Parts: sequence; C-alpha cells; structure tokens
Amino acid sequence: MQANEGKALETSVDGKTFARIPLRTRVVMPNDDIDQVITEYAASAVQPGDLLFVTEKIVAITQGRSYRLDEIQPRKLALFLSKYVTRTPYGIGLGMPETMEMALRECGTPRILFAAAVSAVTKAFGRRGDFYRIAGDKARAIDGPTKHTIPPYNQAVVLGPKNPREVAARLKTLLGGTAEVAVVDINDIGGNILGSTLDKDGERRLVKILGDNPLGQGLESTPLGIVREI
Repeated sequence: MQANEGKALETSVDGKTFARIPLRTRVVMPNDDIDQVITEYAASAVQPGDLLFVTEKIVAITQGRSYRLDEIQPRKLALFLSKYVTRTPYGIGLGMPETMEMALRECGTPRILFAAAVSAVTKAFGRRGDFYRIAGDKARAIDGPTKHTIPPYNQAVVLGPKNPREVAARLKTLLGGTAEVAVVDINDIGGNILGSTLDKDGERRLVKILGDNPLGQGLESTPLGIVREI
C-alpha cells in the first residue's frame, strides 16, 4: 500500500483508522467500459469489507459525457456569468465560458440565473457557496481543464455522471457483493458522494475519510481507491 505523493495513506475518523489505497490506471477514454476498468484494476485488489471509491470523472467519461473545448460554443450569457465565478487553485469550476455553457445546458438557464442572482446578493454579506447550493450537484460536478489535467482532458469539459447510484450498485454486484462502492466528487477543498451503496451515515463518514483528497487532483492517474479499516 502506497499513498500518492503529498498525501497520507491513513486517516482516523470516529475513533477508527482507515487506509485509503489509490489504484493507478491507464488514462480512461470515452470508448472504455467502466465495468471492464473496474474488473481490470480493482477486482483483484478489493477485499471483503472494503469500500471502492470511484471518481465521478471516469464514470462520466465512459458514459460519453466529456466534450472537447472546440465542440462547445458558449452563448453570450455564459461568457457574462463565467466572469463572476470565483476561481480557486483546485479547479476552474464554472469560471470559464465553456464550463458555464455546459452548466446552462445541464441545469437549465432559469436555475443558473437564480443561483447567480442569490449568490450575488449573499456574497455582499460575506456568505459563500450559495451558487452551487442552488445550482445543485450537476453544476458542482462539472470539471473543466487545468494545467495539471491529464491529456486529452486538458482540452475538455467533463460533466457529472448519469445515474451514479445505479452505477455504484452495479459495480458492487460486479465485485461479488462483498465490498461497498461509492461514486465520489472529491477535490482539495471538499467532497460530495454522488451515488453509493452506503446509507446516509456511511456517506457522511466517507466524506470525512476522503476529506484530504487522497487521490490527488492532477497527474496521479489514480481515479480509483480503496478504503480499508485497519
């Protein structure tokens, strides 16, 4: 077991210690099948009682939900709104016209406009995060390119996955039913469980376990990981 560079292998949550084991893979492409990826890279590593966590990005890519930047033609509204998105070192978010355009398509223009309006008001009072709270998981899960993104996705926008809970249930069956599975959206500033075979308490605990983003945010090529109590 080896942690990614700059990350800790173990963490303690609720009085228990867990290992977070990253699984390295090749670059997953749109013509790949997620079941085959899991069989190839995770099936032999997972033990009974483990939890396999899968980044939402590779699930979405295998569902055909990645788009090259030159395939996206942002409308003027996307150009305007993207200028007011706070950018962080951890990801572009909706702070570029192409990702904002995809948010408008995914979430609907009225919802994005409402989220932007509320956010503009509450930011003036020092409150953060209302845009994504209102826009929802679909907006939060949109990934844009950064300088650390693995090619060819350094020139692409990846949407959130479809039916992540159903995907997690299918992958659990694929692994023989002895390990839980979660499709996760984790970065260096927080995390979200998009779908899993856990109950709500289990999902809240998993967010804590993955709070420091053990898979990393760039060139690690580890889109899968195992949580194992030790």
